[in-house]
Amino acid sequence: QVQLVESGGGLVQPGGSLRLSCAASGSIFSNNAMGWYRQAPGKERELVAVIISGGSTNYADSVKGRFTISRDNAKNTVYLQMNSLKPEDTAVYYCNAYIPPRMYWGKGTLVTVSS
Repeated sequence: QVQLVESGGGLVQPGGSLRLSCAASGSIFSNNAMGWYRQAPGKERELVAVIISGGSTNYADSVKGRFTISRDNAKNTVYLQMNSLKPEDTAVYYCNAYIPPRMYWGKGTLVTVSS
């Protein structure tokens, strides 16, 4: 069984920064893909960033150049560094792990970007 617990969300002004953390426990390995998704009010959940085996990363066009995903395998933790935040980044951010054949999800952490 895999559990994912997000932290680090909160209220930030436009242009500010936040770092989200996702602590994973259970049968998860360094070669499992992990990522961050987000869901804004009234919208579908969307992929923000993913990190796969070997450290390769992929980002949604809307966050490229502003967000950075990373992982610390020794701590079983994935991070999302978010810079130059915009009001449209406001959403619940979910951590995700793909351990075939299942997808695992955390409960989410709310990020609000507002002045």
